[in-house]
Amino acid sequence: QVQLVESGGDLAQPGGSLRLSCATSGFPFRSTDMDWYRRAPGKGREFVASIPKTNHNPEYDASVKDRFTISRDNDKNIVILQMNSLKPEDTAVYFCSVFRGGRRYWGRGTQVTVSS
Repeated sequence: QVQLVESGGDLAQPGGSLRLSCATSGFPFRSTDMDWYRRAPGKGREFVASIPKTNHNPEYDASVKDRFTISRDNDKNIVILQMNSLKPEDTAVYFCSVFRGGRRYWGRGTQVTVSS
């Protein structure tokens, strides 16, 4: 079955960086688009970034564009979210996600807190 396991969340200072990783299994990773979402305190889950199976032309929400970078390692079946220039409003639980077989799958998430 599809399994998504996020890691790398932590407490960071404003302006700092964090690197999130998502280990995947149970589906053909190389031929699957991958996404990151987040849920801030008191808000719904929102799209952050996606990377196509082709590894070209990733997409970003406007709030993270030019600060976050999504990438993938098709040999290790992992997807990475490099987060730079972090802001307090980036505080959220970050989820790895994949849409397959007519449904969306989610990991359990990893907590990112940006505070001085």
